[in-house]
Amino acid sequence: MRNRLIIVSTIIVTGMLIAGFINKYYFSDDYRNPNNKLKVINPSDVNTALVDSSIAHVSDGHTIGDFSFTNQLGNTITNEDTRGKIYVTNFFFTTCGSICPKMTKQLQRVQTEFKNDSTFKILSHTVNPKIDTVEVMKAYADRFQADHEQWWFLTGSKEDLYLMARKSYLVVPDENDPNFKHGDESDFIHTENFVLVDPDRRIRGMYDGTNPDEVSELIKDIYDLKKEYKFK
Repeated sequence: MRNRLIIVSTIIVTGMLIAGFINKYYFSDDYRNPNNKLKVINPSDVNTALVDSSIAHVSDGHTIGDFSFTNQLGNTITNEDTRGKIYVTNFFFTTCGSICPKMTKQLQRVQTEFKNDSTFKILSHTVNPKIDTVEVMKAYADRFQADHEQWWFLTGSKEDLYLMARKSYLVVPDENDPNFKHGDESDFIHTENFVLVDPDRRIRGMYDGTNPDEVSELIKDIYDLKKEYKFK
């Protein structure tokens, strides 16, 4: 009887090991993507509530649109300044006392990881340009030890900023969402999302910027993108 139990147990354990191997081989990220190449994210891959209705159907070829904003030093920053670079972007406001400081602290981690890396940038857009002047953003950037050459805090017209959030970065409710009311407090971006953009202006990842584990995944993905583009 004891020998039979040993044999049955051995069969069960062996079966579990084989099943685990099959599951890892056929369903792990490494099998689906042997080169750790990140997925390209298009509007059709994102929650429809966060995508402008005019592009919600797009399943291929989505890229970040042209932009022109002013950074914390008063310099004009355009899409040309990110040409051929990897960057992370987010939306914040300096008077936010809830998620924004947590997000900015996490971006400090990212900046530290890629310190002096000329192939990498961080773009933080204010969602409250009326309050967040160049001077105010400069003080905020200094508070978080931002490298002004690598990490840009951007302002511009509210219309342009929100257009980028909705049609390029896909991070906030569309104006056609039933919960959206133009001009009231719901027309105010308050998102924890970080977006990873590749040198071809494509979205390659979206992360909860308040979650340290997801930011660690973001850092790993940046390294994978650097390998993909053969950046040192």
